[in-house]
Amino acid sequence: MIARQSLRPLRVLNPSYLIRHPQSTFRNFQTSARLMETPTTALPVRKPIGAFRGGMFGFLLGSTLTGAGVYYYILEEYKVSNEMLTEDIYALQSAVQRIHGHVQNLEEKLQASERTTRR
Repeated sequence: MIARQSLRPLRVLNPSYLIRHPQSTFRNFQTSARLMETPTTALPVRKPIGAFRGGMFGFLLGSTLTGAGVYYYILEEYKVSNEMLTEDIYALQSAVQRIHGHVQNLEEKLQASERTTRR
């Protein structure tokens, strides 16, 4: 492709190419009537934003979006950890209840054995 583009000017200078393709040798420059008219109304003057205000706006927008993302991430992590803690508390409560039941059972057996030995 690059070789073809580099050889194109040589073909245009070739006299036999000029005879066979006379329309491609010269480029016609034309303008429309609309482009030739002078503008009747002035363009509105726009106040430039400036680098400092644009930079501040970008910084504040980026910080706000990042803060919102971090807030929702931390909120989700808090929910997950809270659910895990609640599950651990319920597991601990059931373990304590089982141990309490075993201790009561052992105390009842001990009291029963003491009653039988006293008689």
